Amino acid sequence: MDNWRGELLQELSRLGAAGLLRRLRPLSPSGRWVHDRERALINLASNDYLALANHPKVTSAAIEAIRAYGFGAGASRLLAGNTPIHAELEARFARFKHAEAAILLPTGYVANLAVLGALAQPGDLICLDKLDHASLIDAAHLSGARVRVYPHLRIDKLARLLREHFEATRPSSAGRAARRFIVTDSVFSMDGDVADLPALCDLADRYDAILVVDEAHGTGVLGPTGAGLSELQGVETRVDIAVSTASKALGGLGGIVTSCTEVIQTLVNRARPLIYTTAAPPAQAAAIAAALDVIHDEPWRRERLSRLVATLRNELRHTGLFEVDPSSIAVPPTPIVPIVVGETQAALDLSEHLRREGLFAPAIRPPTVPRGKARVRVSLRADLQDNDLEQLLHALRSWRRPAHSPVCPSPITTD
Repeated sequence: MDNWRGELLQELSRLGAAGLLRRLRPLSPSGRWVHDRERALINLASNDYLALANHPKVTSAAIEAIRAYGFGAGASRLLAGNTPIHAELEARFARFKHAEAAILLPTGYVANLAVLGALAQPGDLICLDKLDHASLIDAAHLSGARVRVYPHLRIDKLARLLREHFEATRPSSAGRAARRFIVTDSVFSMDGDVADLPALCDLADRYDAILVVDEAHGTGVLGPTGAGLSELQGVETRVDIAVSTASKALGGLGGIVTSCTEVIQTLVNRARPLIYTTAAPPAQAAAIAAALDVIHDEPWRRERLSRLVATLRNELRHTGLFEVDPSSIAVPPTPIVPIVVGETQAALDLSEHLRREGLFAPAIRPPTVPRGKARVRVSLRADLQDNDLEQLLHALRSWRRPAHSPVCPSPITTD
């Protein structure tokens, strides 16, 4: 065996010994169920929060688009891949997000790469929340700008970083002024807590910064019309750039950037992930548009999801099964409920215990989360039944932590 292959094998063996080896497992999802190893389990691992992936209006729209346009777009957006369905969706999505314009990219990950890659460059400053999604972290580093990370939700630390850069840089006649970017998730994917967007907007105004908000887990779920945390917190028109993901509550796939016309046109002209990749299939755009229709016509889905989240959090808090941070009471009802148990083996053990009890909720381990913060991440969905939550609570009550696993000081965090 070649030396490099042997080195890879050794590294894989080390991951396996530490309980960190990941494998792809074929699953057959069907609504609130997932079929794993020929067994039907209640699906607590999906980001399909509003249960739209199987909605007949969404699937029918995708099928009709395939009949009209075929499956693949066949070219990049700037060549022959830009169909009327793409343009119609973007105009519709901009209205939904209270923005001037929108652009669709194949995935949310690609959308984040496009935004920071097109707008940031060496000499600029990008400030990231410590718990931002990996796509934002990768995009920031690939941009060539200086990247600084502030502690999770610590506005005071962020203000210092912005102030130092603001005072050290001044517009130059030789070129454009250095830019500052505040880049944050709206809903943080592993903890289910949220950013203080009004405070971030104030900082952006004070230090002439560009606020970029990844609304992946907020779009469709939060706000009076489901437009996201920006709508819920009343700052839709103050956020400079929002990135939404159709692969969560909208039940499909795609990253949609919404902003002013100048930003969207800059992406069309400068964003390499847009220019040099094939357009998202027309069926993908059609499915997203249909999902927007359902979100508008069936608000009960958001209301049902909110009730499920409140019920689960309250039961966890009142039964004392897991310690809950008191500040979580004020958190909007995001569908992500992390059950943090500490060490990797404890998370694996809890996940397997839930599986035996008929529930599918995989363990989340380092490096996705920090060492000592391994967890089972429960994702709720609007089509879960009340007795599904009872089944989950019963399973949690009956779990016994492995004797060799230390107790995590804060087993569930929603702050």
